[in-house]
Order: sequence, then C-alpha cells, then structure tokens
Amino acid sequence: MTIDESLAGEDRKRVRYQFDRHTPEYRHRFQEITEEMQGKCPVAWSDTHDGHWVAASADAVFELARCPHVSNDHDLHGERKGYQGISIPKARRASVVRGGILEMDDPEHRIYRSVLNPYLSPAAVRRWEPVIDEIVRAALDEHIESGRIDFVDDLANIVPAVLTLAMLGIPLKRWSLYSEPVHAAVYTPENSPEAAKVAEMHRAMGIDLLTSLVEIKENPRPGLVDGLCRLRIDGEPAPDLELLGMLGLIIGGGFDTTTALTAHSLEWLAENPEQRELLSREREELLDPATEEFLRYFTPAPGDGRTIAADVELQDTDFREGDRLWLSWAMANRDPSVFPDPTEVVLDRKGNRHFSFGLGIHRCIGSNVARTVFKAMLTAVLDRMPDYVCDPAGTVHYETIGVIQGMRKLPATFTPGKRLGPGLDETLDTLQRICDEQQLAAPVTERPDVAVID
Repeated sequence: MTIDESLAGEDRKRVRYQFDRHTPEYRHRFQEITEEMQGKCPVAWSDTHDGHWVAASADAVFELARCPHVSNDHDLHGERKGYQGISIPKARRASVVRGGILEMDDPEHRIYRSVLNPYLSPAAVRRWEPVIDEIVRAALDEHIESGRIDFVDDLANIVPAVLTLAMLGIPLKRWSLYSEPVHAAVYTPENSPEAAKVAEMHRAMGIDLLTSLVEIKENPRPGLVDGLCRLRIDGEPAPDLELLGMLGLIIGGGFDTTTALTAHSLEWLAENPEQRELLSREREELLDPATEEFLRYFTPAPGDGRTIAADVELQDTDFREGDRLWLSWAMANRDPSVFPDPTEVVLDRKGNRHFSFGLGIHRCIGSNVARTVFKAMLTAVLDRMPDYVCDPAGTVHYETIGVIQGMRKLPATFTPGKRLGPGLDETLDTLQRICDEQQLAAPVTERPDVAVID
C-alpha cells in the first residue's frame, strides 16, 4: 500500500492510497496503515475494487457519516440510481436480498427501523438479562469441570446466537443451524474450496428462516419476526425479500460482532493478568468504561461502504455523485486527535465517543444487546474461571478483518470448578418454555416485565 500524490488520472483523485482491507496485510499492518493514512491522507482515493474513497480520520468519518449527500441504498434491480449498498466490493451473496435497514435511506429506513425499537431498546433488552445469564451459566457448566474451554466455540458463539433466536421467536435449539454458517461466511473467502460447503449451510439456514417466516405469518407468536410481519407500508405487507433482508441483518449483526468482541477482550485480559484482576476487583466502576474501550480498540465491524449521492466538496475533497466511499470506524477509533494513546487499552478511558456502532441515522440498533451480552459473558468468566490462560498456539484469528475483526478459536485452560446447574440442552428446553409461557419476545410496550427464571 503506497501513497501517490502525483497528478496521474483525475486531479480530484490526486491523493491516492492503495488500500485493500480484504488482504492479510491489512490485518498485520493495521496500525501502521492507520497512522500513515491519518498523517498524510485522511481521505484518499484507492484504485482497488473498481475504485473508491477511504476515510480514515475521526473528523472525516464523522462528517461523511452524517452527510445528507451520502447514501446507504442498495438498488438491487436498477430501479433508482443503481447504488450498491454498504459492501465494497459488492458481495456476491448480496445479489438477491439487500441488507435490511443498513442498505436503506430515509424515509424507507425509518419505517423499517421503527418496527425494531420496541424489541431492542434498553428497557426491552433488560427483560432478557436473566435469560442471558442462564445461557452463559449453562455454556460454562459444560466445561467447568474439565478445566478446558474454547471461548469462541464453547461460549461466545453460543450465547449471542441463542439470544438472537429467542428475540426473533425462532426455537432456541436451532442456534447451531444459524451460528455456523453466519460465522463461516465471514471468515471463508468466496474463492475458497470451503465456499461451496458454506453456501450449502447458508441455504439450509435460509430455508429454515423462510419456513419460520411463513409459519409465524400463519400462526403468529411473539418476536421480531412477528413484528416485521405486522409491518404495513401504504396499507400493504412488506415484501418477503425485504423481511428476509431485515432478518439476515439482525442475525448477522447479533452473532459475529459480539463473538469477536468477547474473544478479543478475553485474549487481551489473559495477556494482561494484572488488568484482568483489576477489572474483576473494581468491576462496579470499571465494567462500563472497559466495555466501551474494548469496543473502541477491537472495533468488531471495522467499517461500512457508502455511495456519494450528490456532487459535494468535503474534507478538501471533490466528491462526485456515484463515487463509492469506505468509512473506517476502526481507523477513526485510533485517531490520536480524539483518543489519547489510541494504541493502548485504557480500561477507565474518559469521554470515549468511539465509532464502533457507527454514526448518524444508521447507528447500530443492536448496541444495547451487544453490550448486555458481552458484559454477561465477560463477568461470568472472571467469576468462574479467574485464572484462565489462553493457548496462543491454538488461537486462530480471522485471516482478514475486512468484514469482521473476528476469531475462530481461543482455547484456554483454568482451574476446574463445580457445575451450578443443568447443561446447555436441558437449559435451552427450560428457557424455551419460559420464553413461550412468559411471552418474553413480545415488544416491550406489551410485555415490560423482566424474565423470571424458575
């Protein structure tokens, strides 16, 4: 990746940086690339992936993310202006269904987003805390006596997936049918020999999701699926493909990002045992700021694509309608002008206005869920496996971090402990009954009480 400020090509694109976040080089040289771009070309043109702008500084990302002339629209069928949504390059898998509200502009975006609010607000998420704690407890109980666990496979993949299905109104025990393809789709390149297998898993998940959608339309039961089915636009139900796109966004956003945040945080705490002990001892004061700091430092979803919707000059750059733009939340989160000592994890960092949930009208609507689930997993590990040691030889990070800065494996050992209750399968049976009997997945406006675990 090199900087070229020559006048080759269009003069407005004279500041160039050959930026490709989909390469292993970007993961390995992330901090170096970030510092280079922020120091020399906070907004630059890259010829990669058919050409696009890259915004790397906090100031540029903040202004462009909130600009009314920047679009998220994904025009699948060329019915509007042909914009290509948030993926750069355009993902082959996204050729049929667009990515829910993340690939809509207002007023359409607002219509669909309003349906989700009663299910994902802070009060709505608070109702689920006892359920989350039980899923975490059962997942850890499966391994607590052995003294060995893989924090990705055995904890961080399970809890977000089970909770997301519960909130959707899909049977909890189907979590692995959804979890495996969602994670594999992120870390498996489209030209990989494993791509066909991953595609088949995705088809199986898609069939189950569509079946659930049809079932809930015919026989309503509480959950986000039901809420979307009840949506009316000009008196008509929303198209099934748009509902599937919305559900895909909820599933994708609910699974891999929280898994990634949890795994990286547990790995860092293992590498910094004195900080781990401090966080555990002073969690009442430190847990909230530490959560925000882990979000900033590890930025699970590193950025989003946009399309310039009108000719506009911003950040000393002449943008033209139709230009593609990449907003790097991850690089903005390392900007020293906003975050002192940005390459350090500071558990009690003050004024941490990080970019990890995005900005503007498209800010992540699932942020309340992510924080709650992360804190539940982290504190349970600190309580029940306080001396855990991760195995670097067995740890596997995603080869590239262009979509999610994730991990595939994080094995660890610890002093064995005692089980506190039944295993995962039995617990999911119990929680399914509780969800059904207490109507937990209903919107908070209809069902405001916190779950009761009997």
